[in-house]
Amino acid sequence: MVSLEDFYSDDPIAWCPGCGNFSILKSLKQAFVDLGKKPHEIVIVSGIGQAPKTPHYLRCNAFNGLHGRTLPVATGVKLANHELTVLAQGGDGDGYGEGGNHFIHAMRRNVDITYLVHNNQVYGLTKGQTSPTSGEGFVTRTTPQGSVNRPINPLLLAIASDCSFVARGFAGEIDHLSELIRKGITHKGFALIDILQSCVSFNRVNTFKWYKDRVYRIDEDPEYDPKNRLMAFEKAAEWGEKIPIGIIYSTDRPALNSQIPAIKDEPLVKQRVDPSDFVDIFEMFR
Repeated sequence: MVSLEDFYSDDPIAWCPGCGNFSILKSLKQAFVDLGKKPHEIVIVSGIGQAPKTPHYLRCNAFNGLHGRTLPVATGVKLANHELTVLAQGGDGDGYGEGGNHFIHAMRRNVDITYLVHNNQVYGLTKGQTSPTSGEGFVTRTTPQGSVNRPINPLLLAIASDCSFVARGFAGEIDHLSELIRKGITHKGFALIDILQSCVSFNRVNTFKWYKDRVYRIDEDPEYDPKNRLMAFEKAAEWGEKIPIGIIYSTDRPALNSQIPAIKDEPLVKQRVDPSDFVDIFEMFR
């Protein structure tokens, strides 16, 4: 029987008091418990930033890599042993800025991993610069007259890339977010969960209250069909006075590991390797 205590880490948490990351961490632990996942069955890969510190505060397998290079490592882990539950985790800068190229191709390949992006619309670790999701006019120390760049909409990008699972959560809705994470993990294919969270230190615009006053659950709308791609585009574009959370788009297509003959039936890590099989190949290069 798995419990929350199984995932407890005694590493001191370095996040600011009131940071939305605390709620995301709680939702993640609860999702693992509800799924009956044990710590040794899970691998979390993260990059650089405040959000990528999350694996430090969990008892499970973890790899903390380079800024924006989370998804290549997570892909390698999944292909080496697709029996593992693999998650990638980062912030909006790490995932949509430095890691934007990897983000697009991981969706295209439909790698069977769950990608949690903590989206607070600002760079937190490096002290408050604009991120790819910062709004126009957003004032920081490096943009004192306001950002002139339009923000990226990661959900629209994901749907256009035919990402097989696209969802948005909110750190202030812990149970709902935990449910989205559970569904993302059980989904066979690439699952993006963009998580709205407040940064109490460097974003005084998109506060907890700002989000709370705007978010609503689309799963409470009986007429909404997340398998309808055109409907999903319209919902993903909705931002401002009302912001939808829930599963925006979902489709069924084969995951990458199920299409590679060498690992389709047995994980690579369990396959026997006989060095003599490579003798003929080595002879070709003598």
